[in-house]
Amino acid sequence: MTDDGRLDMIHRLRALTVQLDLLGAEFAQKHALHPTDLRALIGLLDRERAGEIATPGWLAEHLRLNTASVTALVDRLERAGHVRRDRDSDDRRRVILRVTPAAEKLGWDFFGPLFARASAALEPFSEPQLDVVREFLGSMTAAVEAARSPEDTEG
Repeated sequence: MTDDGRLDMIHRLRALTVQLDLLGAEFAQKHALHPTDLRALIGLLDRERAGEIATPGWLAEHLRLNTASVTALVDRLERAGHVRRDRDSDDRRRVILRVTPAAEKLGWDFFGPLFARASAALEPFSEPQLDVVREFLGSMTAAVEAARSPEDTEG
């Protein structure tokens, strides 16, 4: 692939991320969420989908926020009914963050049509082609993560 071809791929990926950001901003505005609150909810859902536990410490690291900012964020999400804090049954000192079923329903109600359209858009592609797309998206995600400064911590 030529440099122009690579740059075209990067621009197409950027265009997709801009559209996803705009859709996320629309959801956040509709439900009175700060953009960071939405990123937190997405991170918590992704963590749960991966079968992993999410703690306030993990969320702070994931969002690159300090602990005071994460506490305020989780307090907001909990007051809004989007997140609950549960005690770990193995270590009562540890708090586990969980997205509530009501918040999941809000997300599905809003983003469900996007998921249906995206799924339909994938129909023409074979599994081997989708494997290439998965590898590409994984590589792009890693490249963006690597570009973030480790000192990029808010508040």
